[in-house]
Amino acid sequence: MLKPIIERLNSKSLIYKKLVEVAPKDLGIRNRIRIFCATDPKGYYSAIFIIDQKSRVLVKDIEKFEQILQKLKLYSDHSFKYKLLMLDAPICSKALSGLKSLGWKVI
Repeated sequence: MLKPIIERLNSKSLIYKKLVEVAPKDLGIRNRIRIFCATDPKGYYSAIFIIDQKSRVLVKDIEKFEQILQKLKLYSDHSFKYKLLMLDAPICSKALSGLKSLGWKVI
């Protein structure tokens, strides 16, 4: 179950020594999203969101991702140096530029 995710991250030269999945129920959200807290070899924390939806990711979804990130920061009790969004859906160009301006890396 994790193998395709790890392979996809490795193809983008992203290597993590620890990858822990957080259930959306633990954060009190109902979205269909997979959330991971990852630690790279240097010890930096990364938040990885995996979205698997058929509809296009729009600008309004950016606020939703930021709210989920804030809940994740409170839940895990540390902030994240890197924020990664893995999509299997098309993304609006305005949403993509908005995410990049907030420091997200989109795969």
